[in-house]
Amino acid sequence: MSTHATDPDLVAGAAVPPAPTPEEERQIAQLYEDFGQVNLIPLWTQIGELMPMTPQPQAVPHVWRWKTLLPLAARAGDLIPVGRGGERRAIALANPGLGGRPYATPTLWAAIQYLGGQETAPEHRHSQNAFRFVVEGEGVWTVVNGDPVAMRRGDFLLTPGWNFHGHHNETDRPMAWIDGLDIPFVHYTDTSFFEFGSDRVTDESTPSVSRSEKLWCHPGLRPLTGLRDTISSPIGAYRWEHTEAALEDQLELERAGHPATVEQGHAAVRYVNPTNGRDVLPTIRAEFHRLRPGARTPTRREVGSSVFQVFDGAGALTVDGDRHLVEKGDMIVVPSWSALALSTDDGLDLFRFGDQPIVESLGLSRIHQEDPRS
Repeated sequence: MSTHATDPDLVAGAAVPPAPTPEEERQIAQLYEDFGQVNLIPLWTQIGELMPMTPQPQAVPHVWRWKTLLPLAARAGDLIPVGRGGERRAIALANPGLGGRPYATPTLWAAIQYLGGQETAPEHRHSQNAFRFVVEGEGVWTVVNGDPVAMRRGDFLLTPGWNFHGHHNETDRPMAWIDGLDIPFVHYTDTSFFEFGSDRVTDESTPSVSRSEKLWCHPGLRPLTGLRDTISSPIGAYRWEHTEAALEDQLELERAGHPATVEQGHAAVRYVNPTNGRDVLPTIRAEFHRLRPGARTPTRREVGSSVFQVFDGAGALTVDGDRHLVEKGDMIVVPSWSALALSTDDGLDLFRFGDQPIVESLGLSRIHQEDPRS
């Protein structure tokens, strides 16, 4: 074990301490042994790992192909029942850099969930915040605290922590979607609680519009019965037709010469909590990005990890210099402080979620964007 670690505060040319004598080496070895006997570890032997110059994530960039995920989920649908115990037919993305743990990143859990025709996933609730995003299909309702919410292509649906929820499929066709949760973060902080609910769902009706949407989804209008700010959004579903309209309007304004897009050809929106304008969940940020044909983004680094899913089109995500070609349904992890650039020849729609609310609330946010002229 080295007795002299490299200190990031030392500047080039600083004096190097003399090498210890054989007697000092013996005493140092005994000191470290005595540290270990009482469960102590000195900082000076660990500082390079504990306090690196820049983030050194264990998670690695990785792509999961929809054409692989969906058939595997269908096989699970044939073999694995939904019910008490397993609760959900959800298959987690396990990042190859995280030692076999069922985590997409150290803070985020992502999975494909599969519900067969006429199946019901029973109700439960938990501390973890959750959402669903639908890349294709319809016919399933998620029931959140007794409010039936239809799930359709392009919809972003919320299940904030400690809300009872279950799902029921009213068709003979199976349906799959992605789940995102903060399971790793809650697990790490020892803050998890879980409780069973109804063996089915508390409301099996199938309205086209949920009660939360009727109350909250009127642009620029807030119900006087909901003037208290809430930590999570009260909206059960952010509908695709509104998301797409917002993206198209940004690009239309850009074509007319008005500033509306993130950069040329790149429209983007963030899903927000209407009670306070913040993120929809206290631990998860969600966005949607549209790149028109031929668009390229600058390379950008950001503290905090993200998961992307291609909603439509095809393109490339270049992460730390490696170019990953993606198409509809594919999912890709971008670890913290990884260099990311997006590009497409024919157009690309991307759903994105990340842990930025955690990072920002702790004052650890940092972003660097490379100058495209350099």
